[in-house]
Amino acid sequence: MADIKALITTVVTPLVQYPDDIKVDFKETTRYLEYNLTVNPEDIGRVIGRQGRVASAIRTIVYSVRVSGPKRVRLTIEDGQQKTLERSSDVLFKSFFISCSGF
Repeated sequence: MADIKALITTVVTPLVQYPDDIKVDFKETTRYLEYNLTVNPEDIGRVIGRQGRVASAIRTIVYSVRVSGPKRVRLTIEDGQQKTLERSSDVLFKSFFISCSGF
C-alpha cells in the first residue's frame, strides 16, 4: 500500500508546479484499494493532460502493480476544491425558491 502511494507521488511530482500540495489518501473497501490523489487546483490540468491522456497513463502504471488478493486498485484525481457545479446548483435552487415564494 505504501509502495503504491510512493509510486503515485513519484510519477506526479515532476508534472506539477506545487509538489508540496500533492496528497495521496488510501481507503480499502470490499472490492477496491482506493487511492485518492489531490493536487493544487492550478496543477489539475497538468495531471489530467489533454483529453485525459496523462491521467490515463498514470492510471495504467498504477493499475499494473500486482496486488495480493482479489481486490483491484482504483485511482481518483481531484483538485482539492469543492465542485463548483454543486455549489452553483445549490445557489440556483435557493434563488429559484426565493423568487417563487413571492407569488
